[in-house]
Amino acid sequence: MKTRARAGFATASLVLALALTGCGGDGGDDGGEVASVGKGGPDGGATATAGASSELTEYVEARRKWVGCLRENGLDAPDPDAKGNVDLGDARKAKSDPKFLDAQEKCKDLSVAVPEGLEREMQPELSAKEIAKKKRYAKCMQENGAPDFPDTDDKGFSEEVTWDSTSAGAKKAQRACGEIVGIPDDTSTAKG
Repeated sequence: MKTRARAGFATASLVLALALTGCGGDGGDDGGEVASVGKGGPDGGATATAGASSELTEYVEARRKWVGCLRENGLDAPDPDAKGNVDLGDARKAKSDPKFLDAQEKCKDLSVAVPEGLEREMQPELSAKEIAKKKRYAKCMQENGAPDFPDTDDKGFSEEVTWDSTSAGAKKAQRACGEIVGIPDDTSTAKG
């Protein structure tokens, strides 16, 4: 049970990004324009922006091909927006629609995941309160047995480092700090 709670927290951002990519967007035509990703600056951000823009352009084009396939197989799918989002409507209804399931199956080889480099850029901006909570959680984890837990930057993103979430110290820290981010201490249910 603890593993599921940890995994849920650690992957919440990824799941949100993938859900938004698969089901989000306004379904409108973006006129073929692709939004730029990132911000240039004297710290070398311009190079990262160019790479991210190229990656975004490739991703949106791949999504267009996938939508084209869905249409060829009888599904009235809208064009992807400037970030590759495709609004397919109510996902619950779609999952029970044989026409939708058939088109999805026939086009599955054209369905691409959000490139890792774009995941952060596609996530919604966090509020100052959310960022403070994530920083407080990281500090708590580090001070309570998981010194290798990643720091949180000023935008609320965790550093991309590998940390040992299975160590005794990490488990102790998660019990001590979980409430900060809404993960209940499940030690009472784990014993049953």
